[in-house]
Amino acid sequence: MTTLIKNLLARKQKLIEQLGVTEEAHERHQIGRQLGQIDAALAFLEKTEPKSQERPLDDPMRRREI
Repeated sequence: MTTLIKNLLARKQKLIEQLGVTEEAHERHQIGRQLGQIDAALAFLEKTEPKSQERPLDDPMRRREI
């Protein structure tokens, strides 16, 4: 898991906790908007990140087997 994903997940957790104690409608809306942005970023990263620790097949730094 990349540092970016870890940071996004940590931020999401903090926002969810904040949502649980926030009563003001405007603040709840802002938190919801930020959560939506984080979810969109995570979905994008999930699509673009390789599924394993192995480098993608087209990566020039990938070790070639002979």
